[in-house]
Amino acid sequence: MRLRKAVKLRRPASLGRGFTLFWGGQTVSLVGDKVTVFVVPTLMIFVLYASALQVGVVAMAQYLGIPLLGPVAGVLVDRWDKRWTMLGCDLVRLVAVAAIPLAYWLDVLSTPLLFACVAVISGATILFNVGYLVAVPAVVPEDGMVRAYSRLEGSGSVAEVAGPSIAAALYSAFGVAALLVDAASYLVSAVCFRYMRPWGERTVEEGSIRERLTRGFRLNWADPVLRRVVLAAVTLNSGGPIFVTVLPVLAYRGLGVPVGVFGAAMSVAAVGALAGALVAPRISARLGLGRTMAWSLLLHCLVGLGVLAAPALPAGPVIAVTMGCYGFFMSCINVCSAPTRQSRMSARNQGVMHAAFRTVTWGVIPLAALVGGLAVTLLTGPLGILDAARAVMAGGTLLAACSFLPAVGIQPLLDDAAREPAEQLAESAS
Repeated sequence: MRLRKAVKLRRPASLGRGFTLFWGGQTVSLVGDKVTVFVVPTLMIFVLYASALQVGVVAMAQYLGIPLLGPVAGVLVDRWDKRWTMLGCDLVRLVAVAAIPLAYWLDVLSTPLLFACVAVISGATILFNVGYLVAVPAVVPEDGMVRAYSRLEGSGSVAEVAGPSIAAALYSAFGVAALLVDAASYLVSAVCFRYMRPWGERTVEEGSIRERLTRGFRLNWADPVLRRVVLAAVTLNSGGPIFVTVLPVLAYRGLGVPVGVFGAAMSVAAVGALAGALVAPRISARLGLGRTMAWSLLLHCLVGLGVLAAPALPAGPVIAVTMGCYGFFMSCINVCSAPTRQSRMSARNQGVMHAAFRTVTWGVIPLAALVGGLAVTLLTGPLGILDAARAVMAGGTLLAACSFLPAVGIQPLLDDAAREPAEQLAESAS
């Protein structure tokens, strides 16, 4: 009896039916996403025999929608029914992913076609992600925000754990048809949105789209906390994507890692990301959101240098341990970033604030991915593919580590903001 009570006490508190459906749909969809993220570069390298530059170009397409659609995404999502918008984005992504194996079976698959499919997925994802950030505060009470983001980040980490191994196994068994798993996961997500209660009312503000967009950029820059988060994220995303884009090239061509071993290594690595999602709320409660985010940014980047230990040490374990630490601190960053930004903005401006933030901070990712692939291609001649990949990844990692500098000042600003209401109350009482 006591054991049952103890187990019951440890059960996480429910955050409501709406969040449960949202969380369930996203968990399935995230696992499917990892299949596509893993299979596309593998397909390019082993089926299309693509160069590092071509891999970088398609990686760039993954984020191309950010600078093209990002500037108006927040305004559009504000004006549309957010639940139906996200459902529609899932269906668009379903079609785009399913088009890749269809093209392969019709013998028309090529790098330009992959670029187009990935770009369409990117555009739909931009709209979806703006709605995603609005959805959480719309269906979760304010005191449950950190718990909600911790659970969502935990789902992302579980997807990181299971996804690569599942993707490697599916690719080994079915080849390009493995992508149909991701297509099916978008259908599951869409069904979950269909059965959620309506949320996120349309927000039609006075002024043109340009004026609303300008307001989003101004809101991010005028607030000292948001400004530092923006600067840190821009710096991180200028170097981090270089590391991620070149990693499959390093593993497959530089180190000769088989597909199954690379998939297993990435799954083992994701255990660190899951651990980060679980402990981040406790760390942030002790250190503060800003301080946790700043140190996580620094450590997230520096541990990436661990990949240089290969081939002196076995490549599979090196990739697993390095990316495990990499993912641990990335989870800490994600759990802290969204609540920090949302605490600085009213609900009516959440859409344009998030859209402007994504446009600025993710807009540099396509260029970074392209630079990573191009740099490896240029350096392969004099250095060889292994040393070229190692040098480019190290350079990207060190650049991203500079994100610590603007982030280190966030916690004092949050502390000052927390003291202001108490000081104002004391002044009014006197």
